[in-house]
Amino acid sequence: MIRPGGPRIFAAPSNSLSKAMLRISPRLQQNHGLRPQLNVLYPYPTRTASSLLQRRHPLLSCSRTKLQSLRQISTKQLPLQRGPVFRFFYRFFAYTGGFILVAGGLVLAFFIYDASTYREDLSYTDIPVSTEALYPRKGGPKNLPIADTLVDDDDCPENTRSKHKPKLVVLGSGWGSVALLKQLNPEDYHITVVSPVNYFLFTPMLPSATVGTLELRSLVEPIRRIVQRVKGHFLRAEAVDVEFSERLLEVKQNDANGEERHFYLPYDKLVIGVGSTTNPHGVTGLENCHFLKDIEDARQIRNKILENLEYACLPTTSDEERKRLLSFVVSGGGPTGVEFAAELFDLLNEDLGRSFPKILRNEISVHVIQSRGHILNTYDEALSRYAEERFAHDQVEVLTNSRVKEVRPDKILFTQKNEQGETVTKELPMGFCLWSTGVSQTDFCKRLASKIPTQTNRHALETDTHLRLNGAPLGSVYAIGDCSTVQNNVADHLVTFLRSSAVEHHKDPEQMRITFAQWRGVAQKVKKQFPQANAHLKRLDRLFEQYDKDKNGTLDFGELHELLLQIDSKLTSLPATAQRAHQQGQYLGRKFNKLVQATPGMAANEMSYGDLDDAVYKAFDYRHMGSLAYIGNSAVFDFNGLSFSGGLLAVYLWRSVYFAQSVSFRTRVLLAMDWSKRAMFGRGLGR
Repeated sequence: MIRPGGPRIFAAPSNSLSKAMLRISPRLQQNHGLRPQLNVLYPYPTRTASSLLQRRHPLLSCSRTKLQSLRQISTKQLPLQRGPVFRFFYRFFAYTGGFILVAGGLVLAFFIYDASTYREDLSYTDIPVSTEALYPRKGGPKNLPIADTLVDDDDCPENTRSKHKPKLVVLGSGWGSVALLKQLNPEDYHITVVSPVNYFLFTPMLPSATVGTLELRSLVEPIRRIVQRVKGHFLRAEAVDVEFSERLLEVKQNDANGEERHFYLPYDKLVIGVGSTTNPHGVTGLENCHFLKDIEDARQIRNKILENLEYACLPTTSDEERKRLLSFVVSGGGPTGVEFAAELFDLLNEDLGRSFPKILRNEISVHVIQSRGHILNTYDEALSRYAEERFAHDQVEVLTNSRVKEVRPDKILFTQKNEQGETVTKELPMGFCLWSTGVSQTDFCKRLASKIPTQTNRHALETDTHLRLNGAPLGSVYAIGDCSTVQNNVADHLVTFLRSSAVEHHKDPEQMRITFAQWRGVAQKVKKQFPQANAHLKRLDRLFEQYDKDKNGTLDFGELHELLLQIDSKLTSLPATAQRAHQQGQYLGRKFNKLVQATPGMAANEMSYGDLDDAVYKAFDYRHMGSLAYIGNSAVFDFNGLSFSGGLLAVYLWRSVYFAQSVSFRTRVLLAMDWSKRAMFGRGLGR
């Protein structure tokens, strides 16, 4: 076969005697050792010439048909061969021209799209507004206006259809609330979101915004965009109190004149996701500290850091005052405090020398005060040690087993144990202090807890495993996120169940005995109602054998109670993290969708009371997806026992995880742009 690009053979018929004349190209002569005759005359038929050529040179084998087809094109002149330099420039200009055309087309398309976003249509149409929305009725215990209808309930047909649906009120615009809104089916509920801020904040990246690595706008998403997907409504206001018996939420907001206005918002289902505040731990002088909970805190911290740097450059600033201004203290060795210290060190180490006197870099100090034995104490111990070694390498001082006693405007007083185990009081000059030491209840949650006798937790609102607020009317009030904690009283629930079961069978609960088969049934009930106990109920036979002290093959009431108490002690409260709030919001969204789907069946069977949540959907099961933290040009990861740490590759993985978790395409684009700007131009050092 003659392949493209291989030896070229040209054949033409000679006369009526079917003689064939073959002309062998010079390239063929050189590659295959043919004699240099340009014209060879074979007085044989074409078939014979082809066979002879095939026997002498097998590489030139060809069929008669293909040879005849080549006769029609073989008389053309060979194409002119270009040199490598010509081919290089030809391809270069071809690719460059193609790139310019494609890029120009994209730019043109962008400008066309941008031009389409400007509107000059000044026409207005009449918008129907209900009289009840403009002049709400008054009522409730405090005789306040009741917002049964909102001003945008008739803006569009979708809103009008949702006006008479069950009223779902969501408090807060954090991780749990946004996850709930994204999971709900549109038009199933009349949804109203109440929050003092009109945006969702991507809190895990908040430390990066304090030093200019990321812009503040890259971490926020307008909550109205998220609410629009479910055809809901948003009120920028603050929840004050709840009237459980009348299902009214008291809300306050300031009007245009700055006067505080209160009104009621009715609900059928209320979801509390108001978050938490920073825990003061009884320390005085916290007015001299900064906190890191919202976007305004990040802005104030950034301005304070730059302000201290500018003051330190003044010629009137003494050496002692300069060192104090450049002493940055972080109280709390959790993920937030550690990541802020790492971001602060990156700013001072990478960007300070470009714009400020170099003496500032030598006199800056960063300190982390931690009450436990290690920073990141909830992570694997190896990761905690790696973070401490990394900080030691970066000259970030870590003060473990230390407790802050008082914060003054110019220094911090803290206690620390010395080598002899004695507690001594030390002081540390400081020009900036970040307080990041756990969470505490908001005033709204404290007010709700005081109205419900069963709410005994001082740190969060207690819920059952279906996330329903304990003590509130069943199925009407739910709590998610940092403001809540799931109650794990397995023993009390099961003992109550067993007592009622014994009474129904006319038996004395104290004399009741349970066999292994019955114990398996009890364990299945525990797993269903308390999914977090699954890990402690894997070997039922061993548990049964361990607590069957008299070895009679049964468990009496006391032995079973002791077993359940042991399981209770092993169950820990869920962490106050963004992933827990996100999972709880998704869980409630799916359950609310199921409740709507089951409503026609429940109405047909006249089921309007009882434990509808348990009948429709399973209990909440938290699945820990792992923890990660940035520690200054490196990162640590702890994924369910699989822990690792590393340098820049780990940093890129850390960024990728949070990039994927970002709430919208808009914020992902802004994050990518900010990271690129930091690499090319450095961090912004302007207020």
